[in-house]
Amino acid sequence: MRKILYASEVGCRGSIGLLLLRVVMGAAFMFHGWPKIQNASGWMDAHGSSGMPPFLQAAGAVSEFGGGLALILGLLTPLAALGLACTMIGALSMVHLRMGHAFVAAAPGQPSYELAAVYLAASLLFLLAGPGKYSLDGFLFGRGCGGAACNTTAQVSQ
Repeated sequence: MRKILYASEVGCRGSIGLLLLRVVMGAAFMFHGWPKIQNASGWMDAHGSSGMPPFLQAAGAVSEFGGGLALILGLLTPLAALGLACTMIGALSMVHLRMGHAFVAAAPGQPSYELAAVYLAASLLFLLAGPGKYSLDGFLFGRGCGGAACNTTAQVSQ
């Protein structure tokens, strides 16, 4: 169980980078998910994307808001990352690619799928690399960063 929830062998410097990315990405997902969680089973209808079953709409809303909170805390990170990756795959396939959006918008204000692709890539990073040592997963299931393990010269030589 420990290996599934905390597979990270990232050093302290890498863990700081993962922490920063977790906090920024988690906050962004919470902001995106907050309005959706208010109408969890009908938010897609408000955006003209009807046809999605209400339970899948609710799963997407919970994934964004709850997954964002879990990323910030670094708690059950692989599960949160998997949910967010699935949500981004859904956004890419059901909205952006279907509507022919460009990867990068040709002009400001035009739709693109670059942000969804970046969120998907970052979610896969957390799924594969783990949350890092500075996380609740690291505290509960991993080895904390202390003593010689945080020595910069020890990290450079690894």
